[in-house]
Amino acid sequence: MAFLFSASTTSPVSSQSASKAPKLSFMSSQAMAKQKAYEKRAKNYRIPLEPLAIFTAQLAALLSAGLPLVSSLEALQEQMEDPVFRVILREVRLEISAGSSFSAAVKKFPKGFNSLFISMVEAGEASGNLAEILQKVAAYFESTVKLTKKVKSAMAYPVAVIGLAVVLVNVLLVFVIPIFAEMFTSFGSDLPVPTQILIGVSDFLKPDFTSITGFFTKPSILHIGAILYIAWKFWQKFVATPKGREFKDHLIHRAPIFGPLSHKIALSRFCRTYATLMRSGVQILRTLEIVAAASGKTQIEKACTEIAKHISQGGQISDILAINPYFPPMMKHMVKAGESTGNVDGMMSKVADFFDTEVDATVAALTSLIEPLLICFLGVFVGGIVMAMFLPIFNMANVIGKGS
Repeated sequence: MAFLFSASTTSPVSSQSASKAPKLSFMSSQAMAKQKAYEKRAKNYRIPLEPLAIFTAQLAALLSAGLPLVSSLEALQEQMEDPVFRVILREVRLEISAGSSFSAAVKKFPKGFNSLFISMVEAGEASGNLAEILQKVAAYFESTVKLTKKVKSAMAYPVAVIGLAVVLVNVLLVFVIPIFAEMFTSFGSDLPVPTQILIGVSDFLKPDFTSITGFFTKPSILHIGAILYIAWKFWQKFVATPKGREFKDHLIHRAPIFGPLSHKIALSRFCRTYATLMRSGVQILRTLEIVAAASGKTQIEKACTEIAKHISQGGQISDILAINPYFPPMMKHMVKAGESTGNVDGMMSKVADFFDTEVDATVAALTSLIEPLLICFLGVFVGGIVMAMFLPIFNMANVIGKGS
């Protein structure tokens, strides 16, 4: 009996341990699969600017405190929330432990670390002051993130309101108006012109689900959506080409309200990037290459190419800025004054501060102006639709009287 008792008591334990073993192995295999997926993505992963700015600032602080580079990277790797970024830091740390330099290690991830970061690290290693250089990079990244957030926050409200209005209007036209149209046709009388136009638009947008032929032949909101989607895909492919990028940048630059804002942001980024790189000891031709790549504007890319060619022939930056209409006169005079005093990077930094202030003022003005304009627009547009819907009801006595 004792033997039977002991067997009966130990059997459930052994069965439980046996049942846990496959579960643990399954979980570990899932974790390994995820890790392999992260490692596969690491080579082509583009690190967002905000996490990169935080990482750069933290790395600069740890190096300034006297921590070795490998230990600093290990500490940041352990606390990194982004799993792909964590894999990249691990690979960079292993490369440095194997004898590579920091710049050579980050060069293996060109999409993760942009050319500005890599060049600044090279300059920091050459000067022996990597921590100070990284602090400048972090400050540059933080100012860029701050500026981007301001513009995005200003655009978030109008985009959300306009998107909601489009959805609301489509729901009214496709689902609500047909119900009113059936009720109005039973009156047997002519409807007001606004109501007739509204019913016509509703009939045009409403899909025909009665037959397959009618669904594909009758124009509807689904066909319009498909056409817009295809047009958007073609537009994306077009702007990926050099001519398409140039056309898009020219279009944005000529836009009535957002064109000047985009222009000021581009000029601020140009001046800030140039000043940061030159102060860190990066060569001027390499600086112009990075500025052109970081600008995202074909106008600045062309200007940087012309400036680099002109400087190689012994010229100065202000000579090209003076004949390029993309750059305002104030910037031309400031750069010329900086060249005469030997402080071009300082002047560029002041110009960047000026344009940042202009951008802040423009964004604040747009934010305060867009809200009442949107309210007026939605009031007139949606109110006009509602008025056209209820106009026959307001005049129902006359309509019914004519029908009788």
